[in-house]
Order: sequence, then C-alpha cells, then structure tokens
Amino acid sequence: MTTPQISQDPLYQMLRHDDVEGFNRARQAGTACDLRGCDLRGLDLRKLELTGMDLTDAYFRGADLRGIDFRGCRLDGASLADAKISGCYFPVEIRAEEIFLSVTHGIRLRHPE
Repeated sequence: MTTPQISQDPLYQMLRHDDVEGFNRARQAGTACDLRGCDLRGLDLRKLELTGMDLTDAYFRGADLRGIDFRGCRLDGASLADAKISGCYFPVEIRAEEIFLSVTHGIRLRHPE
C-alpha cells in the first residue's frame, strides 16, 4: 500500500484549492495531469472530468464524488472510504460489492485485468 502523496502537479494543486472548473478547462486544453497515488481526501470533486485517467492508488477518503464518471479510468488500489458516490459511474469490471466495501470499510479497489 502506498502513502497518499501531495503532488506539486499544477492541475492537482487546482483540485486542492477547489478549482474543479480550472482543472477541467486545463484537461480539455490538453494539459496532462498525474493523479496516481494522490491525496484527494475530503475534497469537493463534483463535476470533475476524469475521462481515461489513471487513478491508481488515489485516496478519496471523505471526498464528494457525486456524479463523477469513472468509466474508462484505472482505479486499482484507489480508496473510497466514506466518500459520497451517489450518481457515479464506475468501470463495469469493478463489482458493486467491491465499491461498497471500499466506501464502508476503506478497502483498496481491485481493478481486474
């Protein structure tokens, strides 16, 4: 298990400073961002566009993820402990029980190959 990281990536820092719209604009403009292993605890990430992102080992404890579309994202090792996930789409490969256990008990998601 990895320790959640505070990255210096400018787009990650936008999320840490509640600028989801700026993050989305930068991504649409083609700016790359690496959120693997990042500490996203307690952040309000509603309306975040994550199309195709690798979120391996990302730490979402207590984050507001409502309405995010995670389809096409890599979530291996991500933790959703106590996150708000109403209205989220998850990759079909990840079973609902796995997501439930991550939200309620903090287990790391396993993204099957």
